[in-house]
Amino acid sequence: MQNEIELSVVIPLLNEEESLLPLFEWTKNALTKGSLSFEVIFIDDGSTDQSWAKITELSKENRNVKGIRFTRNYGKSQALHAGFEIAQGAFVATLDADLQDSPEEIAPMLSTLKENSLDLISGWKKKRYDSVIFKNLPSKLFNWAARRVSGIPLHDFNCGIKVYRNDVIKSIEVYGDMHRYIPVLAAHKGFHRIGEQIVQHKARQFGHTKFGADRFFKGFLDLITLWFVQRFGKRPMHFFGLWGSLMLLVGFAFTFYLGIDKLYFNTAARLITQRPQFYIALTLMLLGSQFFIAGFLGELILRSSKMEKRYTIKEKV
Repeated sequence: MQNEIELSVVIPLLNEEESLLPLFEWTKNALTKGSLSFEVIFIDDGSTDQSWAKITELSKENRNVKGIRFTRNYGKSQALHAGFEIAQGAFVATLDADLQDSPEEIAPMLSTLKENSLDLISGWKKKRYDSVIFKNLPSKLFNWAARRVSGIPLHDFNCGIKVYRNDVIKSIEVYGDMHRYIPVLAAHKGFHRIGEQIVQHKARQFGHTKFGADRFFKGFLDLITLWFVQRFGKRPMHFFGLWGSLMLLVGFAFTFYLGIDKLYFNTAARLITQRPQFYIALTLMLLGSQFFIAGFLGELILRSSKMEKRYTIKEKV
């Protein structure tokens, strides 16, 4: 089966009943025109409208349409992860369901990926039809920070259109809100051949965006998490042990100083517990010990834990 399908298109969605039928027709026409054998995988992330009914209807009429329905809303990352798990194409593309991204971009991106032997290629919405204050400017700041931290020179990390080799998406684990950083996750797994291509961006035709302004704040927190995991994820003791050692060293130095001073120089002075250095030493030694314990626990968890499935599927078609 995997050899028969050249491209899998994974489309996560939430309450997009109005756009699904035109999106599928648009996608089918674009990929058929490019002479690509394909499958389309819709991931219904807990929609409360008629999205699943539309997906079921499409799957009955088209053998190359698959669908997964979650029991509730788990988020875009979990939806992509579920789609990646069942994708059978030699290449995998992702596409948003709101009709703001053009499926006609997929074939040219796939050609670029093949010609340049890339691991993945990401779209760049250079001209956006979004609010300048609430979307464009925060997005530019977010992408600048992501480039600085990751070292990957992409202009639009969160673009919905991306194309991957199948082995790339099978190697990464998309969890939390890490869908924004799939190129970073791929690079962390050793897939460093990452390209970018300018794509069209269109105004939303139906409904409204499902993401609030807090996504940028969460995105920056996820970026910090990703940086930490990349640097110290395999050896948490290298981070916690270093800082724990420094804190314990300084704490013991203060304690040694207080002891020598009290025993030999200021025997009649006030009690050690009345001196501020005592509390500095106590605080540093407590924090240092806790950092060491955190490092040991991190190492134990790392060696014994496996990623658990973070979503529940209700139906498949």
